[in-house]
Amino acid sequence: MATVIRLARYGAKKRPYYHVVVTDSRNARNSGNILAVVGKYDPMQPKDSDKRVTLKIDEVKAWIAKGAQPSDRVYKFLVKAGLATAKPIPVQTKKNQPSEKTQQKIKDKEAKLAKIAEEKAAAEAAAKAAAEAPAEPVAEEAPAEAPAAEEAPATEAAAE
Repeated sequence: MATVIRLARYGAKKRPYYHVVVTDSRNARNSGNILAVVGKYDPMQPKDSDKRVTLKIDEVKAWIAKGAQPSDRVYKFLVKAGLATAKPIPVQTKKNQPSEKTQQKIKDKEAKLAKIAEEKAAAEAAAKAAAEAPAEPVAEEAPAEAPAAEEAPATEAAAE
């Protein structure tokens, strides 16, 4: 007979209360054909309360030694009580990732932004170099402009 350790629901409507029971795996949840009650679970209690989950540790160990398999929820209770080790979290499927086409678009966009950033950095470097280099030629251009300014009044005088 395949035995399981699972929850059997008791309590009123919208006020659940569970017994942790050992039963045949073929029985319905609340069939009444239980082999043993090994604990209680009250989900209405605060999560940090000691009254939320109470287990008869010795009986649980004995039933597990006999081959009883805990349900997922009861297994979590056993992990919290230190009777079992936590199951590793499985690797997610590829469904949680974008499609290959979308991933390629993201890579292309990142490459384009990186190229624009490089061009901007190169333009800034060129502007700095241009700002530093023409400091001397600007002084030479200033005297060249001065005679042109002198010629303008002469042209105006000639026009009069």
